Amino acid sequence: MTFDWSFLAHLLFHPPGSFVQGAIRTIYLAVIAQALGVALGLLLALWRRSRRLPLRVLAGGYIWLVRGTPLLVQAVIIYDGSSALGLYSFGTLSVGPVSVPGVVQAGIVTLALNEGAYMAEIMRAAIDSVDKGQAEAAASLGLRRRQAMRHVILPQAMRVVIPPLGNEFNNMLKVTSLLSVIGLQELFLAAQDYNSATFRTFEIFLVTAVYYIVMTTAWSLVQAAIERRLQARGGDVVVSVPLRQRLFSGGPGGGPPIGAEQLRGAR
Repeated sequence: MTFDWSFLAHLLFHPPGSFVQGAIRTIYLAVIAQALGVALGLLLALWRRSRRLPLRVLAGGYIWLVRGTPLLVQAVIIYDGSSALGLYSFGTLSVGPVSVPGVVQAGIVTLALNEGAYMAEIMRAAIDSVDKGQAEAAASLGLRRRQAMRHVILPQAMRVVIPPLGNEFNNMLKVTSLLSVIGLQELFLAAQDYNSATFRTFEIFLVTAVYYIVMTTAWSLVQAAIERRLQARGGDVVVSVPLRQRLFSGGPGGGPPIGAEQLRGAR
């Protein structure tokens, strides 16, 4: 079978409805799961720093377990395993006029729980990057430990988190494709179904790759704008990654991973 340029051009500029719906679903899955993952990651990071041993052990065990197992396995366990064990069955959930299929709920839960473990380490490194003198100054002003964390430490840490957070969301847009294993009709599975009907494998998945590139590039531009805005407001606190490096570097999520040492270097 020869390569069909006309088929590729038609699919690229006149995609079927399933492609459009799959792309839209990919975006909102990534947005919701990332938001929940950030919230979970912050909670886990605070538990890791807690004075209470059970919280530290629980957070550490969760991070160890999630980071040590593949996302594909987690998706199957959450969607099929939870029902088989009688824990929870993902049925269609109706919220007003909106109906959320069970497979979509399972996909969001899977991505959020997975992302929370990685965001926890990013959050922890960001909090550790804030000078300890900040906490001491807050204590001297009469702020309790929780108040100091909320009003002094976290606002500074959140500014440092922006670059790796943006990279994580970039990666999230792509890993939604793994949810096809549980039958979630996002962009990748829509491409697979269309391929089953037309058998134009190379053309279809080349167009699919273009769609993913468009989504991740658009987000990279948004992230770069956010970082420039934060730099203009707060000096050199934010580690801004050049757009060329963001798009073409080899690290996961479009950029090299940022660890504790790099975050400390942002001060």
